[in-house]
Amino acid sequence: MTRFAWHLPTLFFALLMSVGTGVSAQVPAAPVATDEVEAMPHPWVVPAPRAAETYFTNLKDGGTYESPFVARFGLSMRGLVPAGQTAGRAGHHHLLVNQDLPLDFKKPLPFTDQYIHFGKGQMEMVVNLPPGNYKFRLLLADQGHIPYFVYSKPLSVTISKQNKAVTPASVQGPARVELLSPADRETVKGPFRVQFHATGYNVSHVGPKAADTGHFRLTMERAGRKPEVLDFTAGQTETWLNPPAGDYSLRLEMVSNAAEGKVLSAAKPSVLSVAAR
Repeated sequence: MTRFAWHLPTLFFALLMSVGTGVSAQVPAAPVATDEVEAMPHPWVVPAPRAAETYFTNLKDGGTYESPFVARFGLSMRGLVPAGQTAGRAGHHHLLVNQDLPLDFKKPLPFTDQYIHFGKGQMEMVVNLPPGNYKFRLLLADQGHIPYFVYSKPLSVTISKQNKAVTPASVQGPARVELLSPADRETVKGPFRVQFHATGYNVSHVGPKAADTGHFRLTMERAGRKPEVLDFTAGQTETWLNPPAGDYSLRLEMVSNAAEGKVLSAAKPSVLSVAAR
């Protein structure tokens, strides 16, 4: 269980703003390929109607924030695995600050204040930057930090104030898992996206059995039926579902990859109605 706080020194920030990034804004062309679902853990899981990408689940382009604040990472069509580990096409997140995508996707990403690595399988970080305008971008990379063609759109944010008396731990809160969507008591039609999140836990494909990691498990219950258990063993942090119409109780858990069957955390159960198509 690890907490993360990052502070870009004011001097470095001033230098960065004065000289710019010096990197071309050109975006490299990705190879033409069709992404396939990494793992289909249950018949109700369907292919996502979108390409593999990373994204921020709680930040908005053009948004204004006071630091420290939490930036949460989402990932579609792929799973997470710690750096140094190989499991299919799973990878780990990187946050690019005031940097464009690399022009050479065959070289490993550097370790600098502008390339923040989340090599343990983290899904969030505490941003603790001084006031200013920033461009954020997420990029997924493999075990050797060589990027995949899986990245987010650039996100422009303004930090209006830095609250130095606020501790990162107080912003992040206790370790927990959350069902981000659908919302509690929401009515949806299939197929629909289900998004998971973990604070203070590292997410991973079960293959490497990496210590201090877990994977998400979603249990869906309906009256008079056997519970449906969906194990996301490929390190997925979201899924698309197309279950039969009905009322469901949803329970999300984080299950240990090192101690088989051990539940590390459980979200508060929520209720979902699936309308007939």
